[in-house]
Amino acid sequence: MLREITAPALAAQLADPQAKRPLLLDVREGWEYQLAHIEGSVHIPMNLIPIRMSELPDDATIVAVCHHGMRSAQVALFLQNAGFDDVINLQGGIDAWSVQVDPAVARY
Repeated sequence: MLREITAPALAAQLADPQAKRPLLLDVREGWEYQLAHIEGSVHIPMNLIPIRMSELPDDATIVAVCHHGMRSAQVALFLQNAGFDDVINLQGGIDAWSVQVDPAVARY
């Protein structure tokens, strides 16, 4: 089953110095990432995940991010099936982040 986190819940976790910081995996295309992203995220486009997933730590929480949450949900399920234990999808993607957390992040 795919776990999800809302943008405000993720923002609260990132702001909490006591909380373990997840790896934010942005799976959008390069132009999308350049336009808008969450600071500190790792960018690996969705189509490159199968050949670059060895770059991801298997002992960290991974939060997958895309535009509205659909591509990242697919990547999260792919990673779960590949053996990653702690994968979460950002519900609503970067758009939700922009609307609910940080309006300085561009919407498109």
